[in-house]
Amino acid sequence: MSMLDWDGYRKQLAAAISEIAKAAPDLVRGYRMLATSRAKSGALDAKTRELVALAVSVTLRCDGCITTHVDLARKQGATADEITDALGIAVMVNAGAALVYSARTLDAFHSGGPATASNSGQSL
Repeated sequence: MSMLDWDGYRKQLAAAISEIAKAAPDLVRGYRMLATSRAKSGALDAKTRELVALAVSVTLRCDGCITTHVDLARKQGATADEITDALGIAVMVNAGAALVYSARTLDAFHSGGPATASNSGQSL
């Protein structure tokens, strides 16, 4: 059983984007131009680009991106194992980012000096 009707969601998303295109055609045209420019073969083949797009989609927590790029990855012949590897990279990078920001948080804590009785325990 799926968590979401991904095909239905993709269709709803396409309809909503069509509505945006009617109100702001240059915005959607500009996005499509950008997306199309990356769809052309370059140093990465099409399947690899879709695997990267899936990892970024997870990092951005973008369901619309996920459903779109899963569909495109399938069309490029991506396997479940390849997608899982790409998602593992997303998990690793996000964990690394959390570790880096944890270090930054400690740095901010240590640079602020000792807490006083009047401001300890207060939040923003």
